[in-house]
Amino acid sequence: MKDNQQVKPAAPDPRDTPTSFEVTIQQLNDLLTDDSGLYSWPTKHFHEVYPRIYVGNAFVAMNVMRLKRQGITHILNGAEGNSFMHVDTNAEFYAGTGITYHGVAASDTDHFNISVYFEEAADFIEKALAYKNGKGKVYVHCREGYSRSPTLVIAYLMLCKSMDVHTALAMVRQKREIGPNDGFLLQLCQLNQRLAAEGKLWNK
Repeated sequence: MKDNQQVKPAAPDPRDTPTSFEVTIQQLNDLLTDDSGLYSWPTKHFHEVYPRIYVGNAFVAMNVMRLKRQGITHILNGAEGNSFMHVDTNAEFYAGTGITYHGVAASDTDHFNISVYFEEAADFIEKALAYKNGKGKVYVHCREGYSRSPTLVIAYLMLCKSMDVHTALAMVRQKREIGPNDGFLLQLCQLNQRLAAEGKLWNK
């Protein structure tokens, strides 16, 4: 698998052309780690990773007062469910708060297909930001705000802001310590390839 450049000699080497849509999981992991190849755990409960998009953990998601103080109008739970790996909130949990809720039941495992949620999550984030003439703020979370929720935000930046996967991932990583699992990174690479082939990325 590693030597796919030899199988397809005609393909440009992604190391020579970082904007090529031949993106590898390794390249994305390089963006996520420090010089020693180490990942960092988030230093805060949540971070604003793009104007009015916040990525964070379950602790803040369940603290309605804190969300209101932050001016959050919409919540996207990327880990909906009632197992210990999930966050058991729903629309009823936020009833009466004025906060609009959407949940996706993703699991943080390499073999989980989170890409089936990319479009609906992106639509929800887009609507949230457009709320009240562009005054909406969306809190995108999972358990730790480390793998599932940043993956959904990166997909949003690719689908709705025409960013390539390098740019989108680097932008989120610059604001928050994240570490989507390799399965999720692969699905983001595949999304990158599809959007590039459709001519929908500005960094082609």
